[in-house]
Order: sequence, then structure tokens, then C-alpha cells
Amino acid sequence: MNITFEEQTVIVTGAGHGFGRTIALAFAADGAQVYACDVQDVALQETAALAEAAGTPLRVRRMDVTDPAAVQTLVDEAARATGRVDVLVNNAGGVLGQVGRPIEEITPADWRAIFAVNVDGAFLCAQAAAPHMKRQRRGRIINISSGAGLGISLTGIQAYASAKAAQIGLTRQLAHELGEWGITVNNVAPGFVRSNPTTERQWESYGEEGQRRLVNNIALKRLGSAQDIAHAVLFFASEQAGWITGQVLSVDGGK
Repeated sequence: MNITFEEQTVIVTGAGHGFGRTIALAFAADGAQVYACDVQDVALQETAALAEAAGTPLRVRRMDVTDPAAVQTLVDEAARATGRVDVLVNNAGGVLGQVGRPIEEITPADWRAIFAVNVDGAFLCAQAAAPHMKRQRRGRIINISSGAGLGISLTGIQAYASAKAAQIGLTRQLAHELGEWGITVNNVAPGFVRSNPTTERQWESYGEEGQRRLVNNIALKRLGSAQDIAHAVLFFASEQAGWITGQVLSVDGGK
């Protein structure tokens, strides 16, 4: 299967590390004009340096996905500079440094913060990109959810499991709303992958026995990589996935 993104414009959020960085670099390697966005300036520069070293440079922009004006500005900039917006990958999210606690200890601010970055961010980015994709009568929106959105969160964080489930609902709804313009909307739900400082801390917290148990519960008996997630995203963004929409693909080694 020959997948290429020559002359396509791709926006990837949360591209400072982990899945987002790997996804952005993969699109750039396949010829796309990539806008890699994150709130972490230093991490973004590291992403840019890796792309430059590989001979596949990309554009990096600081952007907070919970800021509607910032999102609109970035999407419009990409459309003006390249003439189009072909692919949006809503990867920004996470637990924002929170840890699992009893429900009675969760403040409204804690709850809302996780929803803001995981759900509101995906909504705002899709809202800004949709008019450009409608004009083209073609587009791909890929949301990065989590196995937590299909079951329970290994972190025990109530807001995270709920937000990722909500993002899956948004995926399905937008697929039906935008389909008549040739826009597909799909979701990749990763299993546990050691891809960033947060997941590294989570892995260490399990201890040797917990790590062994986690791996033994995976059908393939091994952890995946950020590259495994990127492969799924590139497939959904490709021409080969043109008649696939509203779907959730679990990339988790088998559960």
C-alpha cells in the first residue's frame, strides 16, 4: 500500500512529544506540509529539530487548543499559506498532571480542565477546519482517544475516561454531519504505550509485578510504540480509507 501526502496540508495538535510528535514526523516524511502545534515551546523546537535532521522540515506553532481565537488563527494561517487544509489530527489531551483520586476529592476545576483539552480542543479544531474542508469537498479528521474511552482508565481518573468517551461520541456525530462534503472523521484509541514523561511515570508506578500483569493482559504480549499509533492515523488519513468514517480503531495489541 503506497501512502503519500504530497501537496497536502496537515495539522497535528499536541505535537511536542509522544504520539503527536511521531505522527507529525510521519506525515512530514510522507511529503505533507505539516503544522505541528503544542503549548510547549521547547518540546516543539525538539520536534522541529528532528524533522530538520531527517530532511523533512515542518512548521511548528505554539497553540492552546482550548483557546478558540488561537485555534482559528492557526487553521486560517495554514489555509492561507498552502491553499488548503486536508488533514486534522486532534492529538492534544492527557491528564494534565492529575492522578487517580476518590470522586469526592475531585474539584469542578479538575474535571473541567481535562474535558477542556481532550474534548473542547477537538471540537474547536474541527470547527475551525471544517469550512476549509467543505470548500474542498474533501478532508480527514482523526481524533486520538484512548482505550479509557471504551472501557475504564488505568489511571483511575474519572474525567479522563469520561472525556475520551465523549470524544468518541463527537467523532461519530461529526462523521454523519460532514460526510456529504467528502470529509471523514475517525478515531484511534491507543492502548498503553510508553510515549511521554506521563506514561513513563505511570509505567514505573506499577512496579515489576504490575508491569508484568499489564503486558500479560495484551494478546500480543508486548507493549506497542508511538509509531504503531502513527501507522493507524496515516491509514485513516489516506485515500485507501476514503469510505471509512465514524469508526474507532483500537490500537492496543489485542484486549
